[in-house]
Amino acid sequence: MEANNSKNFKRLEIIYKTFFFFCALCCFFAILPLPLSYYTFLRIIVFIASGIVIYYFGRQKEYHWVIVFGIILILFNPIFPIHLYLKSLWIPIDIVTGILFLLLVVIRLKKKEPLQEIIPEKPTPAKTFSRDRIIRTSSKNNNNNE
Repeated sequence: MEANNSKNFKRLEIIYKTFFFFCALCCFFAILPLPLSYYTFLRIIVFIASGIVIYYFGRQKEYHWVIVFGIILILFNPIFPIHLYLKSLWIPIDIVTGILFLLLVVIRLKKKEPLQEIIPEKPTPAKTFSRDRIIRTSSKNNNNNE
């Protein structure tokens, strides 16, 4: 069952990375002058991908990714779109978003491990044996008696 679970995780990771790479390419193509329907498509794709990233990294408790992709989710929201009206403002946003999606492709996704109880080991005390002890006899007493 563990091997099957690991196999499913690998398959899901490949699907995610392919989708994120596609989103990065779409963001880089958005720099070109394209029709309005492409930018609507871009908003939908990036919005869905950002939601996936927020869900995944939120479960992993890696909140820096959640904050970054939360901002991207808001900027590319197709339901309540943010219009910046100037292409020169969108170009750096598209480039940075594409680079962030490429970073997701490069980094290794972590499989959430079940928490294991950690039992600290007790240090074993050093054993001492009487034969190992050095007993000092006072040499002054022996010298005084002679």
